[in-house]
Amino acid sequence: MKIIYNDIIPFQGFKAINLFGILFARKEAKIGERTINHERIHTAQMRELFLVLFYVFYVIEYLIRIPMYDFDIVQAYRNISFEREAYANDEDFEYLNRRKLFAFVKYLKR
Repeated sequence: MKIIYNDIIPFQGFKAINLFGILFARKEAKIGERTINHERIHTAQMRELFLVLFYVFYVIEYLIRIPMYDFDIVQAYRNISFEREAYANDEDFEYLNRRKLFAFVKYLKR
């Protein structure tokens, strides 16, 4: 995974963001193997949804979950199906070798 360290993307307060399969990280951020694996899971999700649909579904699901979690934006973020799959498997470095297509769907439930 290509990692670009910089002072602009992501916004200050965040460590890294995966945009179109490229990991942008703050210059001072320590990016470990677990974070890289987490972001590789997101890249697999993006490929399944042809990149653009991933972002459309991500934002829609986030907006739906915000009121579900009493406007706690962190809880809403953590419960997006894409994030739930990535967090559940980011310590399993073999996960992507056996991951089924559209595996994030099983994480859609509340």
